[in-house]
Amino acid sequence: MDHAFTGDRDRYTIGIEEELMIVDGVSYDLVNAVESLLHESGPHGEIKPELMESVLEIATVPARNTAEAGEHLRALRGHVRDLAAAKDLRIGSAGTHPFAMWEDQRIVARPRYQDLIDALRFVARQELIFGLHVHVAVDDPDKAVHVANGMRVHVPILQALSANSPFWRADATGLMSTRTPIFRAFPRVGIPPRYEDWNHYCAEIDFMVRSGVMEDYTYLWYDVRPHPRFGTVEIRVCDAQTRVEHTLALAALIQAMVKELSEHYDAGKELGDVQWQMLDENKWLAARHGLAGELVDLPAAEKVSTKVLARRLRDRLREHAQDLGSANELDGITDIIERNNGAQRQVVVYEANHDLREVMAEIVAATAP
Repeated sequence: MDHAFTGDRDRYTIGIEEELMIVDGVSYDLVNAVESLLHESGPHGEIKPELMESVLEIATVPARNTAEAGEHLRALRGHVRDLAAAKDLRIGSAGTHPFAMWEDQRIVARPRYQDLIDALRFVARQELIFGLHVHVAVDDPDKAVHVANGMRVHVPILQALSANSPFWRADATGLMSTRTPIFRAFPRVGIPPRYEDWNHYCAEIDFMVRSGVMEDYTYLWYDVRPHPRFGTVEIRVCDAQTRVEHTLALAALIQAMVKELSEHYDAGKELGDVQWQMLDENKWLAARHGLAGELVDLPAAEKVSTKVLARRLRDRLREHAQDLGSANELDGITDIIERNNGAQRQVVVYEANHDLREVMAEIVAATAP
């Protein structure tokens, strides 16, 4: 398989993709308006459609660190905010819209997405969710597989920190990341399998393509995956973040994880073998409780406070973030741990008046102030 994991590229450059809501400026209902907002590009990145016409994706160009990526992301959020405002629309960012119905959303007129609906039917139609994807460049294909394997154990902590979808179809679900079980209905999602090396990865992809179940590797929607065309490891587990500083904090943490695991590979070290079932169980616990619960401290069989595990990971990776120039943004992880993730903040707003439009107004106000 062709790839861009080459030694002559900058290591650890970072790219951020956010899926944003397009909403009415008064009612905060979702609006099928993406085609009217699309421009070929914005400042420091791309503006693209997603599956539904009420969803807008922004993607930054590669940046050296999260300080630079933050400039790009804030400019892009501001740009689409202004494009929307000119049409009496607003932009919001969270893992789900609190009260929208998927039945009211139109599918974009793009062959890939029309084919997706044809293949997956209801499973794709009800996928009214919004994610954050972070790409980090890696300079060797075997190393990229090693990093993706190693990232699997961190997926539940990223899930807990980023949980930002406690409402769905005007209902308080009791979950901190409702986006997680909605997306779980898709095939080829969640915690990925462990690959032995690049050749094993290519052989597995080739088998699936030859068997006709998918066109190419981009139809693997796992929480973490090598992205050969970009030469990156892509982390896809996170809910979209309302506050840009939380997006950048998660990106800084992820970039530091990739650096740590890349150096682990360069040192010739082997990864421990952790049961897939326990990784998946931890992911469920993180989606259910967010930061308020416990996770199994793998490879031990002991439950530990999720906040304790998050602090431990943050502290261990701080030196890597400093080396990368991303330490200031990493401090946003402390804000999430101490002042709660997006889901818990939404619940606080809701509990005041039990008004989901008030929740949505708060999301819009904080997305691109």
